[in-house]
Amino acid sequence: MRPLALLLLLAGLAPAPETPRGLVQAVDFPYYAFPPQLWERELVWLKNLGIDTVEFSIPWNWHRQDPGTLDLTGSTSPRRDLVGFIRLVKRAGLRAWIRPAPPVRGWLNSGYPAGLESDRRQLHKWFGDLRDALEPFLAVHGGPIAFVEGCPGVFDAPEPPLPVTVVSARSSRALAESRRVFAAGHGSLLWEEVEDQLPPVGWEPAGAPVFRAGAVSIAGEERSSLTPFRRDGALWRYWGAELPTMTPVASARPAKGTLPPGISALQLVAPGRASALSVVNQSKNEFSGALRVFYPPTHRYIPLPEIQVAPGEALWLPVNISLAGDAFCRDCSGFSNRDHIVYATAELNAVEFENGVLAMEFSAPRPGEVVLQLSSEPRGPLLAAGHPADFDWDDKTLRARLPIPQGTGLGHRVRIGIAIQPPEHSAFFVDAKRLTIGQTNRVETSYSSAELARRSRLLIPDNFHTVIDIKSPTEIEYEIDVPSDSLHGEWTPLELEADGVMMSRARVQLVRPASVSIREAVGLHYGSQAELPVAPTLVPVDAHAGREVSVVIRNNSPEIRNFVVEPQGKGLEFAPQRTEIAIGGGMERDVVMRVFPIPSLHGLVPWRLHISGDAELDLPIRFVVIPRGAALAYSTDFDDDGQPEWVLENQHLRAVFSSQDGGRWLEFVSKDSGINVLPESGTFRSRAATDVQITPDGALEFRARGWHRLVRLSGSGTSLTVEQTAPIPPESLQNQKVGDVTLRVSRETPVRAVYTIERALPGN
Repeated sequence: MRPLALLLLLAGLAPAPETPRGLVQAVDFPYYAFPPQLWERELVWLKNLGIDTVEFSIPWNWHRQDPGTLDLTGSTSPRRDLVGFIRLVKRAGLRAWIRPAPPVRGWLNSGYPAGLESDRRQLHKWFGDLRDALEPFLAVHGGPIAFVEGCPGVFDAPEPPLPVTVVSARSSRALAESRRVFAAGHGSLLWEEVEDQLPPVGWEPAGAPVFRAGAVSIAGEERSSLTPFRRDGALWRYWGAELPTMTPVASARPAKGTLPPGISALQLVAPGRASALSVVNQSKNEFSGALRVFYPPTHRYIPLPEIQVAPGEALWLPVNISLAGDAFCRDCSGFSNRDHIVYATAELNAVEFENGVLAMEFSAPRPGEVVLQLSSEPRGPLLAAGHPADFDWDDKTLRARLPIPQGTGLGHRVRIGIAIQPPEHSAFFVDAKRLTIGQTNRVETSYSSAELARRSRLLIPDNFHTVIDIKSPTEIEYEIDVPSDSLHGEWTPLELEADGVMMSRARVQLVRPASVSIREAVGLHYGSQAELPVAPTLVPVDAHAGREVSVVIRNNSPEIRNFVVEPQGKGLEFAPQRTEIAIGGGMERDVVMRVFPIPSLHGLVPWRLHISGDAELDLPIRFVVIPRGAALAYSTDFDDDGQPEWVLENQHLRAVFSSQDGGRWLEFVSKDSGINVLPESGTFRSRAATDVQITPDGALEFRARGWHRLVRLSGSGTSLTVEQTAPIPPESLQNQKVGDVTLRVSRETPVRAVYTIERALPGN
């Protein structure tokens, strides 16, 4: 009850904003659990999937530096830049739902620290400072923070709609649970375990995992468990505005008998606009059968074709979707009130009408069909999944039956389009796929007549700028300037309009002029599956022979671009010093250069790679110069959590340790194969506070109360030795083989252990 009392103390007598009704779908996005270099990429990815809200807690023990200080701008760690993160959420066009109050829910919650629970003044100040910092970002002031949970009356923002249903993206029941919330039409659906999470070392409660796998890897790769989330994102983008207005009308009836146990089939209706059938299979068996649904135009039940629903699977099938107006069909004003989608046996995610073609997008785990009620027979071909297909037309009922191919990818996405009638006028984007951020882009358009071209206009986002270049009476080229603060990877609409009628549209992606990376860059491994790219880029170099470095430049623009590559810094020599290269649109090429350290130079050497020409950017690089036949000890912050990691590295091995968690051993990598032999949580983990130093002979010395530990890496061999004044904790590492690498563990005495990595020779 004490946290509640403290919240009430803060709230005083201020009334809490009224909790909104309706439905919210959000994704848990713990900004502190992965480096800021990943924030933009993942927020843009979520938006592109259809998500409009991200939720996150604000742990008191992450931003509180001492009894009188809060770090909310990243001055002590990039991961603490809460203000920068919220600004990025706004730039991405997303809403924020925050939990500022302890206890922090979830796996990072370690409760109150000793002394803070009983100190009301400190907690009062913590909330007061946080409230002052977040006030300008509330939605009432034009900011992105739409909901604040757990602080009634403290922030001028409502709680999220209740009840809150939490669904794991990795759960086998994810689709069934999320569709139950959709069918209810109110409350909040919160997705968790979407992203891999890497908490700051030392901030997890005892026994908690130090790496938590999600449905999306650190590298941005989507795992198969993401399918329910992808499908719900697409469904939300199309149906989300109508879900709160939809009410149950009846349960669907089987054509014969009754529904088996574990199968639910509920029909919902948005009066006068649309209805949908929600089918959820929570049994252990596949459901196969035909259902009868209520058909509003006739107020009778009609049969649907047989459907199959696998265990844990769900379907959201449209019934009676009007093609008139814009509620469910974009720019479909040419259709009559009688024109509609009778039903479909796949999930409908979009309907558009452009240049006489009706296009529909579905999520189809299996092949299906869609039936259209039209005023007249379609005059043109049907394209299903990009290929011509046949369809049935009934002259008596004026209905078209169209096949829906099975979808592809994790979301089972498929698109079909049928030409309803030849348009009187038409306009097209000739080739609009990508727009380059911060540069002028040329977009060509074509028109069926000179008169239409003169009356047309291009609709673009308000912050874009355009110049018209008339190429011919029926061809117009637009020069579009994309603001330099646009987010890489985001999609934006372009539309051609004439006389108030939408003629054509394109959805184009915004990209940086170029992307640059180093193939030889080091990553921090978590077990054998996950690898976090280190920023700034870190590259090991032999002090005697140097090494070749491959600079990968990707030209993101659609046209050929020219670039100049120049390394800049001290202590290293490069050959060549300057490289000019031309790269085709959407392609990448390698610039290979040789790095030579100056004599007697060892350790971390900061450099930067300057790219000029058709793009201007600088890539900071740190070269780790390793002496021949010796091991190098150094420290650097691998994961941007404000705490340096400590590294022992020679030509063949790299071992990474933390000063937190009793000097936890995070990584032991065979550099020749890139394989890490440690588990995701590492080893030597404890709650002891440690001090780390580099000894004169190049070892790492860890000191804690009651013991100290020396860790040495052989200069030219493949073994690491650990010696400790107190007995080394029971060994969690065992002899094992990972790929072509073998780890051998030798406990020579209770206080000394040797760890050796052996790599099999090719052909063995």
